[in-house]
Amino acid sequence: MKIYNIKLILCSFIVSLCLPGCTNLDEESFGSLSPDTYYNNEAEALSSVVGVYQSLSQVAHIGDPWRIAEFGTDEFIVPGRASGGWFDQNQIEIITHTVTPANATCGRAWKNIFQEIGTANAVLESLQASPNSANLKGLIAEVRALRAYGYFYAMDFWGNVPLVTVARIDPNNLPGNTPRKDVFTFIETEMLAAIQDLPSITTVNKASYYPRFTKEAIYGALATMYLNAEVYTGTPKWTEAVAMCDKIISTNKYSLEAAVVDNFKSTNEQNSKEIISSFSISPAQNAGNNQFILYTQNGLDKLKYNLPFTPANGYSTYQEALDRYQNQDVRKSLIEYGPQYYLDGVTPLKYPNGTQLNIIAVQSLISAEDNEGYKVLKYTPIGTSWSGFNADNDLVLMRYADILLIKAEALFRGGTTTIADTPLNLVNTVRGRSNASLLSSLTLKNIEDERARELIWEGHRRRDMIRFGTYFTGTWAFKTTQTATFRGIYPIPQEQRTANPKLEQNPGYPLN
Repeated sequence: MKIYNIKLILCSFIVSLCLPGCTNLDEESFGSLSPDTYYNNEAEALSSVVGVYQSLSQVAHIGDPWRIAEFGTDEFIVPGRASGGWFDQNQIEIITHTVTPANATCGRAWKNIFQEIGTANAVLESLQASPNSANLKGLIAEVRALRAYGYFYAMDFWGNVPLVTVARIDPNNLPGNTPRKDVFTFIETEMLAAIQDLPSITTVNKASYYPRFTKEAIYGALATMYLNAEVYTGTPKWTEAVAMCDKIISTNKYSLEAAVVDNFKSTNEQNSKEIISSFSISPAQNAGNNQFILYTQNGLDKLKYNLPFTPANGYSTYQEALDRYQNQDVRKSLIEYGPQYYLDGVTPLKYPNGTQLNIIAVQSLISAEDNEGYKVLKYTPIGTSWSGFNADNDLVLMRYADILLIKAEALFRGGTTTIADTPLNLVNTVRGRSNASLLSSLTLKNIEDERARELIWEGHRRRDMIRFGTYFTGTWAFKTTQTATFRGIYPIPQEQRTANPKLEQNPGYPLN
């Protein structure tokens, strides 16, 4: 996305100031911006608000918040390589559902999420303290929504987290855990309040406003949260989930793209009919990057796609994920498996010794060969502009297909709607777009599998598997036993509990 390049460049400096000050709960400041840093006009304020967007974008990129949303599921694996690369015991713990409080990947993810929350707190206080605050209501609403989104991920990953709404914390009065259901209520309250001052997609110029939050983006966030409300609070909110979906559907501003891959092209972005919320990327302007291709593809794909770098051959998916697709399902073509060819589909893609690359399932979790691990081509390199190994494809947070599937599931589970439709029709709408055969009847298993097919590597699978129960009861390669239910949330990182003794460990995990 190229609209906010100047603001994003300015923002990268602001974020560099904010982030180092909010990694530990025992530190006084959750961000270096203070309430005394007033904004004189909307342009000044927007530069900092975009910085909060950039910080939240980690949940959709290749870093630790996205990884812990995907590790431990049947669609994401990073095996150690026989060559010595990629081995990480922290990742193996998450893959095998044996995470401990000392897990470094989870620890970094915590820091990333709370950095976003801390930056949002600092920017929000500055906006609210500005003499010009009466003219900044929309931006204040954006930051409240951004902070609530950060807390959504904290609640989803760790459950009972500290709830902090100030930029500076008294080191002599550190926050303790807040029960998960109370964090849920806070997020819901903040998002509903933010919606009141956010513009609707029906009133903005989408091309110029993109990718900032609209009412509909937060309706979508609430739909996701309500879909999982029973997990988070013990009380289901199926009808509320449907209501949020209906608010998006009734705008008549969204529809499915002709193909799933269209959502992930560099050339689509603000023109997408399907994307509801996303993060702008412009590495040439020092404004974020997309490194999915770098982290995922086999090194020979440098030749296949004429890349200016050699991919690192890390991120992979399982046989179980591949087998969910019918052969005629267009989405299956977005997974690289079997004998590989150049883009002409005829010329074999070969190693220097003349052997054709034949991608097989991962055979070893700690010493996989170069050709092991199917590749999900989530963000297509075709048409992408590169700055070194950084792509300019925008990062997708939510799209309309997800809304249709949320509504289908919530209706199937007992929710009601004011916009007549059936769960079967909604699921078939998504399937039909990709030439998958239409279903004649529907089960919860059908819905779970369809979400897995449609939304692979979009950060939903762990949450979905927990809601459907398969995270605990399912087995797949390298996860061969059932999982205790306490592992539905991650442990509070030990380093955070050392820094703040008021933080209690989540049930089931060792205390030290």
